[in-house]
Amino acid sequence: MGSPDKKLAVLHQLSQEFEPISLKELLGKLGDGYVGRSVRRWLAEMIKEGLLEKIGDKRGAKYKVIHRDKRSSSAGGGCFRVESMKVVGKIRSPIYERHPISYIDEWLESYEPNVTYYIPESFRAELLKAGTRSQGRDPAGTYAHQIFNRLLIDLSYNSSRLEGNTYSLLDTKRLVLEGESAQGKLDEEKVMILNHKEAIRYLVDTAHRLEVSYETICTLHYLLSDGLLGQGYGGKVRAHGVRITGSTYVPYEDPKTLERQLEKIARKGTLIMDPYEQSFFLLVHISYLQAFIDVNKRTARLNSNIPLIKGNLVPLSFNDVDRDDYSSAVIAIYELQDIRPLLDLYIFSYMRTCAIYDAAAESIGFDEIRVRYRQERRAVIREIILKGLTGIQMKEYISLEGARLIQEKDRAAFIEDVLEDLKLIDRTRIAGLGITPEQLEGWLAKDHL
Repeated sequence: MGSPDKKLAVLHQLSQEFEPISLKELLGKLGDGYVGRSVRRWLAEMIKEGLLEKIGDKRGAKYKVIHRDKRSSSAGGGCFRVESMKVVGKIRSPIYERHPISYIDEWLESYEPNVTYYIPESFRAELLKAGTRSQGRDPAGTYAHQIFNRLLIDLSYNSSRLEGNTYSLLDTKRLVLEGESAQGKLDEEKVMILNHKEAIRYLVDTAHRLEVSYETICTLHYLLSDGLLGQGYGGKVRAHGVRITGSTYVPYEDPKTLERQLEKIARKGTLIMDPYEQSFFLLVHISYLQAFIDVNKRTARLNSNIPLIKGNLVPLSFNDVDRDDYSSAVIAIYELQDIRPLLDLYIFSYMRTCAIYDAAAESIGFDEIRVRYRQERRAVIREIILKGLTGIQMKEYISLEGARLIQEKDRAAFIEDVLEDLKLIDRTRIAGLGITPEQLEGWLAKDHL
């Protein structure tokens, strides 16, 4: 790992800490390959860059990450480009200075899948280069399964935070992974996070058959809104008008028109070939339509992850996006149909998420061969058990199947994984193999010499 990557890994490690830590503690968590002098230099650089805060002096000094919404805004909008800042300036003017505007049907009508592009080609190429995590042979959702807990925490926390949820990252982690809620928090906030957990699990578990569709959009809305809206509202387009706080935008009110427009968004969305263009299109137009009584932006954020999860690309977790910036970017779509501020946030957050997940993968050491050939490995193990193969017959079968199914460069590691799994197999390890505990016990009872 080169110096830039190591520096990023240092930042990532600090981002996982909930309390400031010392250089000595940091070096202990980073492990071998990190020299104190180099880490100290990177820490000093990141302090100058406004990424870290140093607490105390000399031997007693400790370090912590400064989250973006607490950093100085002197740069003029953080991740917004100059042209986007001009748009945001219009949106942040007093509401009485902005003209009321209704939904403009022609904007969606004028979008032609694979002809119209909201994301310029150069940016799409940059996103693809940063986000690719597969060589094209892995089943849909493989990468999301690989980082599942991290995705649950990041996306649940950030999507909820953008809606004003006050749960901290640590609170969210405890709730999502351990089922523990923070004391004194509102029930609604807890439900919001748990609903995100269920919606994300649905996306990942059904990735192999998931498609952009009217039904999928409504299903995600139902999962995200369950218990938060009155009965009859979850997964159903609204039957009356809504008003957008802080905006002059007046969405459609007729439910038939809303259904028709949502179906049109789904039809156009599913035709888009580029995963990032498809993702951003869904984020923009589901937010803009406001088809549901509430939970529209959350629904848009989860739907925007469908093509990324299916394509084994890094998901969009909305890391480090400031809540006010996000609100302004969405209002720019409502009132001006100007996508530039939201596109800046999308690209900024996505590139940052890719970098953080890379550092996490290197520090954890994911086994790519196990993940890539999961289905083949399970199929070989299943047949060995069902056919009662042991000893030399078993090893010959594994070699033959390895030669038939696996690329030569990966074959030795695949065979090693199969043998290791067979050595450790018991009743707790047969999920997904398609065998019963009784069949396993029968195979274990055989002479394996």
